[in-house]
Amino acid sequence: MTLGQREGPRSYDARVHWFRIEGGERLVGAVNIPGAKNSVLKLMAAALLAPGTSTVTNVPDIDDVGIMSELLRRLGCTVTHDRTGAALVIDVPERPDHRADYDLVRRMRASICVLGPLLARCGAADVALPGGDNIGSRGLDLHIAGLRRLGAQVSNEHGYLIAVAERLRGAEIWLDFPSVGATETLVMSAVLAEGRSVIDNVAREPEIVDICTMLVSMGARIHGIGSSTLTVEGVRELSPVRHATVPDRIVAGTYAVAAVMAGGSLEIRGARAEHVSLPLEKLATAGAVIGDAPDGFTVTMDGRPRAIDVVTLPYPGFPTDLQPQFIALNSIAEGAALVTENLFEARFRFVQELARLGADVRTDGHHALVRGRARLSGAPVEATDIRAGAGLVLAGLVADGVTEVYGVDHIDRGYAGLVPTLEGVGGRITREGLSP
Repeated sequence: MTLGQREGPRSYDARVHWFRIEGGERLVGAVNIPGAKNSVLKLMAAALLAPGTSTVTNVPDIDDVGIMSELLRRLGCTVTHDRTGAALVIDVPERPDHRADYDLVRRMRASICVLGPLLARCGAADVALPGGDNIGSRGLDLHIAGLRRLGAQVSNEHGYLIAVAERLRGAEIWLDFPSVGATETLVMSAVLAEGRSVIDNVAREPEIVDICTMLVSMGARIHGIGSSTLTVEGVRELSPVRHATVPDRIVAGTYAVAAVMAGGSLEIRGARAEHVSLPLEKLATAGAVIGDAPDGFTVTMDGRPRAIDVVTLPYPGFPTDLQPQFIALNSIAEGAALVTENLFEARFRFVQELARLGADVRTDGHHALVRGRARLSGAPVEATDIRAGAGLVLAGLVADGVTEVYGVDHIDRGYAGLVPTLEGVGGRITREGLSP
């Protein structure tokens, strides 16, 4: 079974399920990369900007898509998920509801992305303050300041972010940090604003380009896509579209790291190598051979990798979402490496679990010194967020004995069919569970 296929129905209680991994097997074969988690949820929110039926394709079959689908339904949309065709059909009413309740928003931080579209379409938005992964503080100050520049009145009341504006007005906005979330919120707000908006120091991730591309297809006028400055000429209305989600560069990078750690050779199909150029350069430095493929790239590794330093930065820098996987790689590499995390202060939390497998990782502030060991040993571990869970799974693939990874509900939010995909290329991994 390849990536994107479901290993079974999701009727289980995630608290009593875990991954059981027997390490030591080489990975050989091919994996298929689905659409990006960090893009599809925002594309779904963007559909709110136009009444009628929009279709998003190349949709990953992950839990977060289900959560966002339910949120859109509560806002008055009809959402149909065709898993066979990996497509979402979203029928948006003329007047969506504008309140996003806490019981859904607390489960997924990306829910905040409905704020801009609801404000632009309805003139008001009440969105519960979000939850999500426990990787550090990610305030909404940039969202709020930018919306106020666009003419909105924004307040925080009873756990809700409340924004009101009869119609937004174009403005010049400078982001103190190239925040992905703030960039998304402000672009999706500005497309229906009156006049021109210039948003400077924006995020440049491929997912931002993907959202802007969909908005342009809907009739938005956006210039500078892919650069650090976006100029948006507001329009009165947008039209529904059909749009394919960009491939998930983080999933692609995760499997590339798996190939290097476990040895063997993987063809990463459906990925765009240019979106992970820096991580692939790091893997080549570690000793891997990176090759071209008709629809992606290949990663081949013989022997033990060399340790590699990593510094996370906004795109096109090294992605923070691949930092745990590279710490796992360094834990079994020759030599020592310094990993510096510049984006999320709590992202090193998972190294305590990695240490249960025998990894030698010492943290000091936003630095982690990793001394590679020839062998890790299997043990029970707990995933604290999506990417930490992926890092622990990769470590389990090379550890002696059996590793049990708990907290798989986190992993299911970001990786479709992880178990059958790894099984299909030689990994000894199964989903285990108790009866609820």
